[in-house]
Amino acid sequence: MKLRAILTLTVYAILATFASLWMAKQAYAWFPPEASAESKLIDDLFSLFTGLGTFIYLGVIGPFLYSLVFHRAAKYDDSDGPHIEGNTWLEVIWTAVPLALVLGLSFASYRTYDKMAVRGPMELVHLHMPQMMQSAYAEPFDSTPQQEIQNALESAPLEQIDVIAKQWAWVFHYPQQDVSSTELHLPVDRRVHFTLKSEDVLHGFYIPAFRLKQDVVPNHEIDFELTPTRVGTYRLRDSMYSGTYFAANQADVVVQSVNDYQQWLADAAAQTPSAAFNRAAYEYSRANSNSDNGSTKDKVAVRGWETIPPAPPPVVNYAPKQEPQSPPA
Repeated sequence: MKLRAILTLTVYAILATFASLWMAKQAYAWFPPEASAESKLIDDLFSLFTGLGTFIYLGVIGPFLYSLVFHRAAKYDDSDGPHIEGNTWLEVIWTAVPLALVLGLSFASYRTYDKMAVRGPMELVHLHMPQMMQSAYAEPFDSTPQQEIQNALESAPLEQIDVIAKQWAWVFHYPQQDVSSTELHLPVDRRVHFTLKSEDVLHGFYIPAFRLKQDVVPNHEIDFELTPTRVGTYRLRDSMYSGTYFAANQADVVVQSVNDYQQWLADAAAQTPSAAFNRAAYEYSRANSNSDNGSTKDKVAVRGWETIPPAPPPVVNYAPKQEPQSPPA
């Protein structure tokens, strides 16, 4: 009987291991495509957590179901179970193994975070500490098969872009060409250095496809670096609640070849700066216009509390064409 139980649990442990490895591989598909070198670090860490979490879950639920099916009491058996003394080795094992897992995962998480070195607002509170004054950068992935790619990315010249966040718009300034835009354009496989600034409150610079988020703190300039590796169009979102219209504070991120990027810069530099369409300013003006004339049609803002007026639409060289959309009837 004991031999059967041992064999059954051994086979189950093997199956649970394969299931955990399969889940760890599947975890990569749950995120948007990896569009930056740094996203590899986050996806690897998440895959590790998913695999171990699956194994722990199956390791708990499997023996539980096995005991429920094969070791349940007989019908009408109300007697007490056998008296079992504690086992010192078993208690040591189930204390040491979780402790080792927690310490191992903590080390892996810290190592990943240390490589990315994403600076947060608490570090800005302690600006008197010299070691906290380093730029916030994210290292490219460092797996052995991709070492040559990593070296190439690190040696590529930096693109400098100033990012200005405000209620509620993103403005991107390219100082070398003196070009401003409400759409972020990046060259593929080129290191990009951002200088993040906020004109009012706390904002969050978050691009899900890049797996990176950086707080943008008022009255501070924050350095931030990344390397786009996949051509395409992605989405930048404000991850912080920055006021009434913060959900409208989004922008497209266009990663393109170096030649296309240089052509876009040249075309944008030739355009005369003009006011860009801004969703927050549009909705605010329309809501107040309807309120002033007593109309409730096309009312888009919930009234009942004081609403902060959005900043004026930014004046830029380039802005994507957007048409105002009326809410559904």
